[in-house]
Amino acid sequence: MVKIPKAVKMISNKIKTLRNKFLKFDIDGYVIPKNDVYFSEYSSPDRLKFISNFDGSAGLAIILKDKNYLFVDGRYTIQAKFQSGKNFNIIEIHKKLPWKVLNHRIKIGYNPYCFTSLSLKRYFKNYFNLLPIYDDLIIKSKTKKINKKFYFINDNISGENSKSKISKVLKYLHEDKSDCLFITAPENVAWLLNLRGYDNPYSPIPNCRLILKNNGKMYLFTNKSKIKKLFKKINRLKIKLIDESRLDIFLKDLKSKKIILDRLSCSLAYENILKNKIDISIRNDPIYYMKSIKNNTEIKNFIKSHIFDGVAVVKFLSWLKGYKKNLTELESEKKLNYFRMKNKNYLFPSFNTISASGPNGAIIHYRVNKRSNRIIKKNDLFLCDSGGQYKYGTTDITRTISLGKQIRKIKNIFTYVLKGHIAVATANLKKLKSGHLIDSLARRFLKSRGLDYPHGTGHGVGYFLNVHEGPVAISKGYKITLKPGNVMSNEPGFYKKGKFGIRLENMIYVKKVKNNLFFKNLTLVPFDKNLINFNLLTKKEKDYLINYNMEIYLKLEKYLNYKEKFWLLSQF
Repeated sequence: MVKIPKAVKMISNKIKTLRNKFLKFDIDGYVIPKNDVYFSEYSSPDRLKFISNFDGSAGLAIILKDKNYLFVDGRYTIQAKFQSGKNFNIIEIHKKLPWKVLNHRIKIGYNPYCFTSLSLKRYFKNYFNLLPIYDDLIIKSKTKKINKKFYFINDNISGENSKSKISKVLKYLHEDKSDCLFITAPENVAWLLNLRGYDNPYSPIPNCRLILKNNGKMYLFTNKSKIKKLFKKINRLKIKLIDESRLDIFLKDLKSKKIILDRLSCSLAYENILKNKIDISIRNDPIYYMKSIKNNTEIKNFIKSHIFDGVAVVKFLSWLKGYKKNLTELESEKKLNYFRMKNKNYLFPSFNTISASGPNGAIIHYRVNKRSNRIIKKNDLFLCDSGGQYKYGTTDITRTISLGKQIRKIKNIFTYVLKGHIAVATANLKKLKSGHLIDSLARRFLKSRGLDYPHGTGHGVGYFLNVHEGPVAISKGYKITLKPGNVMSNEPGFYKKGKFGIRLENMIYVKKVKNNLFFKNLTLVPFDKNLINFNLLTKKEKDYLINYNMEIYLKLEKYLNYKEKFWLLSQF
């Protein structure tokens, strides 16, 4: 008799428990998103993980009476099959959306607080009988409450006070002739008020929502106990504090003629309350665009944070290259965090570190645990994707290294990825003005050899907020014109299932000098010289690497010891 793993058995029991509720609510299936009611990047509770065991950052599960589906994007197909494949049919959502897979005659239940009208339309179009169920069918137990207080960041960190930001949003409201803006994305409230908190594990975002009226009055909905010490400043900003449990009642009583909803994070539950009584503007929350353009103070602080982070990662790589004993992925992750923690301005990771050796590197968003933990062998590629939240900014970096010699084929692929990375870093932004054009530039060298990678080339990055931030990106379909102050990642890669993964990621920002626009590197860490086939590089690419390494050395050398300096010089 084959013994069923405990985790698989637990998931089967949870699915069975959910199915037992179908008769009561007269449904044929139930859909579970990744996000929570705040549409946070890191959900709490994580309903999708609860029902499927899948812990990737994006996905959608549908439980039917006789089968289950888990929809994920190209980053997570290997991970999803490993974590959930025994209980779910795994489908790549960019190839087949739910409406293409399911029988259109079935009735599907959903939690209206966890979906927007846009997301439901994308997944199901108008082909299904979708039934809102206000009871949470997935998680009944109360999640751990975080009672740490919110706090304001100073103007010398934000670069702009909240009154100035509010006036910009009010101008937008008046231009749209709207009475108010319903800000349902907590990170947008955080940016507007220069407010931060501890409600998310990898970002300093406080769970809250806000209504801003065109006369400047504001209503902040959150847990009152977390903001008690901030009452003086709250009152100065004309903010009325209301407990988050009363939001539904407030919306029902709201007197307004025209309101702007954030279609990316305003749940269908809230939209349904408002749409029958108030004219809803088709515009999106303007704060997404405003906060994507970083001011001079934010850029200066980003630069400062990346010097801190560069020192930590260079120390780590120098240590790793010289380590003679067996080292595991978990030990490596712990050591990197140790080097970051030595800086007094470091707070916590900006996401869960990817410490992946050999075949684990091919799992694009791999998360090491005790079961998957491998020893980093000399013949393996080691991919480390990590970042930090500092008092002055957010970092995100990936380096792929080898502790031994690699065959020419692997070095060639690494070099094609590097060439794509350099092509992005040196792109002519007067000619290539949007992310989709730059994305194709990054893939050119891989594609000429029949190779590619199943993710975007870069994502926007928040300033002491989420490490992944819209609306800018370097990816297919992103046609937003890049502006000075946009901060994003540059991370082409390649993944061979069961063998290895390669990704090279820097953070970059758009800089303007006179009439010229160009990318400037924020990240200050060299690429592994031992993995580069210099015969495949042009003179311009070689010069780029020399200049980049020189910049790293000049900015970091005073923070390094003799051995670390020597290793850094060896990368020239």
